[in-house]
Amino acid sequence: MSPTVRPGRLLPAALLALPMVAGAQAAAPAATPAASRTAGPRAFTPTDVYRLTTVGNPAVSPDGRRVAFTVTTVKEAENRRHNEVWMVPTAGGAPFRFTSPSTESSNPRFTPDGKHLLFTSQRPGGKGSTWAIRLDEPSGEAFQIGWLPPASASWTRDGALAVFADTSEGGAAGSDSTRASDGVRSAISRAPFGAITKPIDPKRFDGRHVVEFGYKSNDRGYVANRAEARRWRPAQLFTLAKGDTVKKQLTRTSYSHRNVAVSPDGRWIAFVADSALRPDSLVETERDSIARLPYDKARDEAERNDTDIYVIPVAGGTPRKVATIPGSEAQLDWSPDGRTIAFIHRPARAKSARLATVDVASGRVKNLIGDWQYEPAGFDWLSNGELAMNAEVGGRTGLFRVRADGSGAPREVLGGRRRMSGFAFDPAKRQVAYVSTGTTTPTELYIANADGTGERKLTSFNDAISKEVAFSDAERIVYKSVGGQEIEGWLMKPYGYQSGKKYPLVLYIHGGPHSAYGENWFDEFQNLAGAGMFVLYTNPRGSSGYGADFTYSTRGRWFDEDYQDLMKAVDVAAQRPDVDSTRMGVTGGSYGGVMTAWVTVKTNRFKAAQTDRMISNWWSWYGSSDAQGLTEFEFFGKPWDNPTLYDTLSPIRYIRKVKTPTLMVQSEEDFRTPMTDAEQWFMGLRKQGVPTELVRYPRSTHELSRSGEPWLLVDRLGRLRQWFGHWLIGPRATTTTADAGK
Repeated sequence: MSPTVRPGRLLPAALLALPMVAGAQAAAPAATPAASRTAGPRAFTPTDVYRLTTVGNPAVSPDGRRVAFTVTTVKEAENRRHNEVWMVPTAGGAPFRFTSPSTESSNPRFTPDGKHLLFTSQRPGGKGSTWAIRLDEPSGEAFQIGWLPPASASWTRDGALAVFADTSEGGAAGSDSTRASDGVRSAISRAPFGAITKPIDPKRFDGRHVVEFGYKSNDRGYVANRAEARRWRPAQLFTLAKGDTVKKQLTRTSYSHRNVAVSPDGRWIAFVADSALRPDSLVETERDSIARLPYDKARDEAERNDTDIYVIPVAGGTPRKVATIPGSEAQLDWSPDGRTIAFIHRPARAKSARLATVDVASGRVKNLIGDWQYEPAGFDWLSNGELAMNAEVGGRTGLFRVRADGSGAPREVLGGRRRMSGFAFDPAKRQVAYVSTGTTTPTELYIANADGTGERKLTSFNDAISKEVAFSDAERIVYKSVGGQEIEGWLMKPYGYQSGKKYPLVLYIHGGPHSAYGENWFDEFQNLAGAGMFVLYTNPRGSSGYGADFTYSTRGRWFDEDYQDLMKAVDVAAQRPDVDSTRMGVTGGSYGGVMTAWVTVKTNRFKAAQTDRMISNWWSWYGSSDAQGLTEFEFFGKPWDNPTLYDTLSPIRYIRKVKTPTLMVQSEEDFRTPMTDAEQWFMGLRKQGVPTELVRYPRSTHELSRSGEPWLLVDRLGRLRQWFGHWLIGPRATTTTADAGK
């Protein structure tokens, strides 16, 4: 479905002992602009987004003394985000910038010997995107060090050998040429392979010519069709020994190798491949052929065994299937003793993923978490033979210890009301670094012992703004909905809340539908709370984080129990003496956008609505989106296979019932939920005299509210405040666009 940091200060003695690049410096969080200083904490405003810092992608050095991470800020004057790699000692101390502020750098990682820090950067004069900085001696500018394995490479315990999968001819597995030939205006202007028509004069045709699917993407825009007959380039196994600059190819097969992992002693390579080692060409052709057929329950709902785990000697040879495991496998990792392989196993698309191990010699598979409700997101082997597993537990995150013999339930060692991500252990598995955020706390970097003790905060980039702005907290609520199902939600109080007063409320509906809200800082919630409104958000049926049964319980039943879950939350909140049930609004994006439209079809209890990335007509959406697979699975087939469901779930069919004033926000380059559906909804509402505004954002995709241009993202937040302020608080509370963030 980040402020600029200022030049740094003198490093403390403890940091001076650490190797640094020339010009690297410590830095404090951005200074508070004089114009925004007040006597006490103030309400959040949209322009505060410009001053937030986001941290991510932590990596712990091999000696466990440092953590490298990405720092993202906003350069407001330039209307863009800026990424740098920073570093901080694990023992504590001021973090310092490690890459040049004049370039974009991200995704740091250490070489196994700890001599280089690698990171991603698009710098002039280089080949590829991987750059390095020396750590074992004073160093100057970043450089490229010959041929490097990809970031996904698996290394032996001693760091002497890297193993990875790649295509022998370069490029992505299964990719096809889309280059533009001489005389063609652009690749997508060229007549595709197999086309009947072609330009009369290629130099004068600058349109788009397509004959097959996949010609547009929400992330990449328009994508050219193939220029030549389809070719398959299966991903093969390669090794690179320490000190070598040329990779060695181990396999030359017709099938791809994925999720590659080398054993600690460097003798064996494990990988995931087709369960019958069928050629990629056969697997993809079969899948494409089935995709053209009408939905068939017996065929399409049957459990499958798509992939299995194999091992092959590092020296090469014939692969051996370790075990036949129904479903699919991912994230392979050898145990420290090299006897078992841990992996995440999903028995079927709509079944919960499990953390499991397989004995390499016997093929015995062991489910380590039994029927535990939640699903693993990632894991690491620990030095004592146990595993550390992170998982979403409803709206929060937990780090758990799991016994390798499968006995006992997962034991939570890090948790609380927050969300954590990017768990990164040091090679000795003594420490774990991670990013943490809570309802009132933006992202910061933390570290703890592997057993969860000794947690320490390593960065404080957002402390200044957190002291200046009174971020609103949220009360966690759990309520029973239809069928006795327990639903988790949150009610955020408005800024300046006073007991005995009544406040308006806005219901937020998340996207997906298999996304989820939770215990993290979110600018959208703070935006409306800062304007004096309650914000109600909840995870109805269909949300992730509660197990696959809950996530897929709405399949074929959208807008039924999930709608009732949402309205039940509103009923619970409306009974509170501090909520004014006569002044309520509703908003949401993507699935939340179409559900918002559905809510206004079903009820007039809300005085205002705002739709983001909305869908009004499932037929037109199917023909214009880049994600048809969503409804083909959720609605049991294509529109012509199941027209009744596509029709009855299209809000446009009932638009005559809508009376709720609606603000619509849509992105011009959103190929996930294209503009056409918003245009239909806007036309229908305006023709009926419903107060409606449509704001179309240029140069924006489905990701506008998350990673769109900062100026446009802030403008959108301002318009939400204005719209709900006008209808729920009154025209006097409505601000102009110019002063929405002041």
